[in-house]
Amino acid sequence: METKTEEFIIQRKNDTDRVITLAGNPNVGKSSIFNELTGLRQHTGNWPGKTVDLAQGHYQHNSQGYVIVDLPGTYSLMAHSQEEEVARDFIQSTQSEATVVVCDATSLERNLNLVLQIMQITPKVVVCVNLLDEANKKKISINLPKLQELLGVPVVGTSAVKKQGLTELMDQVDQVISGETTANPFMIDALKQLHDDPETEVLALLDRASVIAQDVITFGNEDFDKKDRVLDKILTQKSTGIPIMILLLMLIFWFTIVGADGPSDFLADHFNRFGNWLTQVATAIHMPVMLQSVLIDGIYKVLSTVVAVMLPPMAIFFPIFTLLEDFGYLPRVAFNLDKYFQKAGACGKQALTMCMGFGCNAAGVVGARIIDSPRERLIAIITNNFVPCNGRFPILIAVITMFFAGTTAGLGVLLNLQHS
Repeated sequence: METKTEEFIIQRKNDTDRVITLAGNPNVGKSSIFNELTGLRQHTGNWPGKTVDLAQGHYQHNSQGYVIVDLPGTYSLMAHSQEEEVARDFIQSTQSEATVVVCDATSLERNLNLVLQIMQITPKVVVCVNLLDEANKKKISINLPKLQELLGVPVVGTSAVKKQGLTELMDQVDQVISGETTANPFMIDALKQLHDDPETEVLALLDRASVIAQDVITFGNEDFDKKDRVLDKILTQKSTGIPIMILLLMLIFWFTIVGADGPSDFLADHFNRFGNWLTQVATAIHMPVMLQSVLIDGIYKVLSTVVAVMLPPMAIFFPIFTLLEDFGYLPRVAFNLDKYFQKAGACGKQALTMCMGFGCNAAGVVGARIIDSPRERLIAIITNNFVPCNGRFPILIAVITMFFAGTTAGLGVLLNLQHS
């Protein structure tokens, strides 16, 4: 059953289904919680007038149906981007009956800023401290009862990948919606007073988030992030960051081209053999020459050539790109290049989308959505089309070869004539 309100289409199964919002910073495991709860019962739609996707899915808990709306990851609700605007508008709308704010247990202080901002606009909040398993590995301990006392809203610890704490999370959501559990009115009123003073709001929220984090977080190893600090010093310094980036990018290109050479030849050879067999079959059954040309010489050979040329490099390049993201190197690349891109009126994040464009221009253009500014996003979309992707490399190489071969031959003729 689709129920359309003044803002967004909620796909309910029953009129009694309750709508809850899933919010949080990027990379806090929010999507993992959403996927664990909803499984394959998911739908995607756009906020009216926006290109930002809102995923929604269904979940059954204690005989009560829920529609879970997964908002785009955002660090703030200050509406500097479409994602932040959509997140703020949906949380404030009459459709959202409760908001679950997912936090990363390994970097709680950074996440608490968004929690406090959401508490300014709605009292029906449940804080989900996710990735507790990762925090334990780093010997980070969080006093969840103390955090709940300081925030004045329910706090639940989870580990989505291990399916731990999700039942308790939904129990708290049910109690918040039903009114059995209410937020501390003194905390809500204090945050609303900060919201009324925009000049001091941002700094005040950051200070409060820092104080709360210091009261509830205990580090078993104070130097748990020493390795990251050393890497930051090496990879983001002007003297070492740029050379390492260029060297690494050249190494990736070399490995992609050399590694894809063999698989491309293998695929091309087998596709060619299969094409010859198809030609023999078509001739044997007396297929019209025109139809044979369209199906075999046209459609089949074009598709097989594209697959043989593009698939192996993409199968190598994108996994390497993913590994760089997992190791946390890509944000450092954006940081290193941000100053240079800004001089050109662009954003440093475009460096990441351009790198993706070397694998496939479509991925590079779609990836431009990570850029907040509409103007800088448009610049990235337009300029990323000029990045030579895997599909264009063979064509460019062929054209360049023919150009220089023709130029060389022409110069040779001129030299011979001049000599004679």
